[in-house]
Amino acid sequence: MNLATQIRNRIKQLPKGKTFGYDDLRIAKEDYTTAAKALERLQKKGLIKKVSKGVFYKPEQTVFGELMPDYSELLRPYLFENGNRVAYETGTSLYNRLGLTTQMAFRIKIASRGKRININSGTLKADAVKSYAEVTDRNYEILGLLDAFKDIKRIPDCPVAQAVRRLSAIVKELNEKQTEALLKYSLVYPPRVRALVGAVLENNSQNTKGLEKLKESLNPLTAIKLGLKETELPTKSKWYIE
Repeated sequence: MNLATQIRNRIKQLPKGKTFGYDDLRIAKEDYTTAAKALERLQKKGLIKKVSKGVFYKPEQTVFGELMPDYSELLRPYLFENGNRVAYETGTSLYNRLGLTTQMAFRIKIASRGKRININSGTLKADAVKSYAEVTDRNYEILGLLDAFKDIKRIPDCPVAQAVRRLSAIVKELNEKQTEALLKYSLVYPPRVRALVGAVLENNSQNTKGLEKLKESLNPLTAIKLGLKETELPTKSKWYIE
């Protein structure tokens, strides 16, 4: 079976509206040139559509016309490499989904440790930021949550006290493994993140046995200035937060 037939058969198995690239079709790098010609022929026949360089989808026709892939599908090819997650969405668009702000972002942010991911394709526009740890499917949600702690003074239309209440509620819903991951990864974030995570966990009476290492990572002579009142975060002074 030649490569063009293999590609066509693999595309047939994909659901309509799902984006895919060369990795999804299991195409070896040495076959990219041949594959590109085969994919171009499929585009001309209208069997697939191109989203951006190396990213395609199977169009779905409805009575209202052709449907584009949804937002998450358009973004997916940029977040994975060889089937493994290497990046995640962060910034205002993430904080909106976390219930921290009602504002939407015209340009989103994509965090990755090993590569810079900038997107300028149709309605999808993104700027690259560096993640604090290697990104995996197991940790990306925790890293996004820690980003919100890091950016707590810069979340649009969300005062710090309001953000603390919302983040405290989210953290309270984490299971034991997720809480352990929060503690683990907070250690690679700046001191203000470590202090705030520790204060929130202690205030929530969560995983207090794991807080000692977090506390030891802080300099007691360095104050974390967040403008919080004692009533807004009763444990703040124990974590050098003002």
